[in-house]
Amino acid sequence: MAFEPPRRLVRALGETAPDGDEWLEKLPGTVEQAVALRELTVERVQVPGGRSSVVLLVRRADDTPAVLKLAPRRARPESEAVALAHWGGLGAVQVLEADGAAGVLLLERLHPEVSVRSLPEAKALLEAAGTLRRLWVRPPEEHVFETVAERTERQATAMAWAAGDTELAPLVTAAVAAREELLAAPPEQRLLHGTFRQSKVLAGERMPWLAVGPDPVVGECAFDLARLVRDRVEDLIASPSGASITRRRIKRLAESLEVDQERLRGWTLFRAVESGVRALRVGRPGDAELLLEFAGWV
Repeated sequence: MAFEPPRRLVRALGETAPDGDEWLEKLPGTVEQAVALRELTVERVQVPGGRSSVVLLVRRADDTPAVLKLAPRRARPESEAVALAHWGGLGAVQVLEADGAAGVLLLERLHPEVSVRSLPEAKALLEAAGTLRRLWVRPPEEHVFETVAERTERQATAMAWAAGDTELAPLVTAAVAAREELLAAPPEQRLLHGTFRQSKVLAGERMPWLAVGPDPVVGECAFDLARLVRDRVEDLIASPSGASITRRRIKRLAESLEVDQERLRGWTLFRAVESGVRALRVGRPGDAELLLEFAGWV
């Protein structure tokens, strides 16, 4: 089977491994082996696909449609497999077969071309929030997941270089201070999607909307919801009332999902600044500009 990884994936992996990526070099052989082992028929590679994995639309030996997903170890595929199994298909895609150690997941087929993002904005936020609520469950005992404190500590450390930049320093300082305050007295811990946004919610057959592509983490719900606040950030920035829309969105989402509004604001600030600084560091100045302007409104 001829296989070529999507360009979006190649670019993204190049940002995190600029000196070369062994997983990417071996990917054609890995795909061939995973397909043959499971007796799958490949229909096509999902394009543009994600930034940390490759997804193939396949059919099983009994002609059942499915999705084959392969991800490198640094994308934490074992953690994703455990989280999806724990959710058991409630609010998220179902696992048909998992080899997390090898970074291979066989998943139920959804409709990859139809995400919540295709809906009008108000409806999209409503459906996305409803899906997210179903995912917020107690983590399993003796869980393997990273915590919000651990993940954001690593992110805060990576942001440190920007503290010396005159323009970035105030935002970075405010974001780090917000994180420290939020972690001082965290509310009840839940299993979170970790990278939730509208494009991560696809139309399904079992349920109208199901989440895909988690990078699961254990922490407070406001952390998960914070990424949803800035969805369609390019539209927010283009709007003359973007700042007020953002503040209303924080209030509306906090109230609808019973999350403390100030905690949501704090995590929205931290996650936007972290994403903006990271985009700047890896050479995506356009994305960085949007994210940091958004963070200034929060």
